[in-house]
Amino acid sequence: MDPDTLRADPRTLARRGLRLAAGGGRALVGIVGSPGYGKTTLARAVVDAANEEAGEPVAAYLPMDGFHLADATLESLGRHDRKGAIDTFDGWGFVALLERVLAERDHPVYASAFDRAVGEPIAGSLAVLPGTRLVVVEGNYLLAPADPWSRIPALLAESWFVATPEEERMRRLVDRHTRHGRTPEAALAWARDVDGANARLIEPTAASATLVLDGGLPVGAA
Repeated sequence: MDPDTLRADPRTLARRGLRLAAGGGRALVGIVGSPGYGKTTLARAVVDAANEEAGEPVAAYLPMDGFHLADATLESLGRHDRKGAIDTFDGWGFVALLERVLAERDHPVYASAFDRAVGEPIAGSLAVLPGTRLVVVEGNYLLAPADPWSRIPALLAESWFVATPEEERMRRLVDRHTRHGRTPEAALAWARDVDGANARLIEPTAASATLVLDGGLPVGAA
C-alpha cells in the first residue's frame, strides 16, 4: 500500500503522535527525509505542539545528528570530505539509544545533539525524562535498508517522510552552508555533490514510510 500523503501541520501530527502513546505508553515517531527538507524545524514544532496540547511536557525531540562521528574520527577514516553520509554516523550507537528510550522509563535517558556552531555533537545535551510519552526521532537514514539502520523501523510506532521540491531543497541547503561559513560556490558544490549523493540513498525509503508529508510549504501551512 502506498503511504498516505498529508500536509506538514505540526498540531495535526502532534495529536496523531499522542494517540500512538495513549494508555500510559511511550511511542517513538520518526521524521525522515533528505538533507534540506525541513525535518528539524518540523520535529521541534511537533514536540512543541504536543506539549501544548497535553498541557505539560510529555514530548521530546531526539535527532540522529547527535551521532555524527567526531571530525577527528572522520579525518582518521578518510571520510571528512563527505560528512553527513550514512557511514559518517555511529548507527549502532543510535539504535542502542532508541532501544534504551523504549525500555528505560524510570530515569532520564541522556543523548547528544549536534551543535552547528562548532560542527560537533555535544554529549548529554538532550534528555528523555520519565514522564515523556512521545519521542520525535529525526534524521536522514531512519528507513535505510542497511544494517544497523534497518533495525530502526521496528522501534518506531510510525515513520513520516518529509518530501520537498528539489529547487526548494537546494535553496535551503545553500543558505544553510553559507550561514555556516562556506562561500556560495562551495555551498552549492556541497549541496549538489555531497548532500545530493545522500539524497539518492534516502529518497527511495519514502516508499516504506507510514506517511509522506508535504515539506514544500512553511511549517504549519494548511
